[in-house]
Amino acid sequence: MSAVDLARLQFATTTSFHFLFVLLTLGLVTLLVVMQTRFTITGARVHERMTLFWGRIYVINYALGIVTGIVMEFQFGLNWSGLATYAGDVFGAPLAVETLVAFFLESTFLGLWIFGWGKLNRWLHLSLLYLTALTAFASAFWIMAANGFLQNPVGHRVDGNVLRLTDFGALLTNPAFVHALPHVISAALTVGGVFLTGVSAYHFIKRTPEADFFRRSLRMGVVTTALATPVLFTFGITQLNVVSELQPHKNEAASWIGLPLGFMILIGLGLTVVSWLTLPLLARDAVIRMRFPLYLMVIGIPVPFAAAIFGWLYREVGRQPWVVYGLLRTEDAVSHVDAGQILLSLIVFTSLFVVLAGVDWVLIARAVRRGPDVAPAPVSPLVVTL
Repeated sequence: MSAVDLARLQFATTTSFHFLFVLLTLGLVTLLVVMQTRFTITGARVHERMTLFWGRIYVINYALGIVTGIVMEFQFGLNWSGLATYAGDVFGAPLAVETLVAFFLESTFLGLWIFGWGKLNRWLHLSLLYLTALTAFASAFWIMAANGFLQNPVGHRVDGNVLRLTDFGALLTNPAFVHALPHVISAALTVGGVFLTGVSAYHFIKRTPEADFFRRSLRMGVVTTALATPVLFTFGITQLNVVSELQPHKNEAASWIGLPLGFMILIGLGLTVVSWLTLPLLARDAVIRMRFPLYLMVIGIPVPFAAAIFGWLYREVGRQPWVVYGLLRTEDAVSHVDAGQILLSLIVFTSLFVVLAGVDWVLIARAVRRGPDVAPAPVSPLVVTL
């Protein structure tokens, strides 16, 4: 493989791994806001225990997702210096805002939320979680703004051999960004809903004594999925019209480019239908007494993750041979690095991601099997039995 192919493969691997962590993080933090809001208003112990249990899983996933994000940032300088040189003044602006504002604030608020259990006023503690969620979505906002520029470069002028930012507002009204952001957010909510549903179903299969706890979690997961998937499907379809206008060659590309798009549409449609068919079964706990649907819910946990990767394949691979569409070709964006060096870093980074994904899986699986705490005193979500 050439240096260009290896650099593309490495960045695709890095982005895919990181995106999986991000989806679960965004989905879970939104559901945590609902759980803790209920606890703060009602004072019901079950809502506090739900916040602690699902919050522990959220913290595990967030911590390991940070590492994959850091590695991804390094690759811009290591393998894609041509992109940084040519479009860094425009492309780097939203990335800088995401890192210096959204990410740092999110980490700060999350740290205060973790260590504030039992120490802060109930409403103040809830506000920290709201701020954590808002800054998490702000990170997604700026990342998608940067990616939207690569898909449809706007708000710039050509100054010699580089691009200069002339209209920051154009980045935020870019059609490639405006239609993609709600699609990604609804995908994250779908992931969170399916995850809650699958884990809750697992505990019912194991005849959990925490019936009320996981009944509430199961209902929240199914309802979230049923509400998010129609939005996900709708914005996915509307993006096809945008793509046809901005990148007409994408739909005219080789037939295999359409395969991931087809799989994504089928999965989105399937999740929409199944979640809505499941809603009536929540009444009188009918779904809990039906073993077969419970097994399907557990097996379905990775399904929305797969759909998200299929969507990114269509969005990113279909843009080739351009990194900045119509302005900078991929071969011109790659750093002047030997293919052997890129191969070595590809092996190292991929191995690291496999280890991180494995650790994430093991820790989350252990937290899931452990179940909710029964201790009367609040326990920080940071406390994880290793």
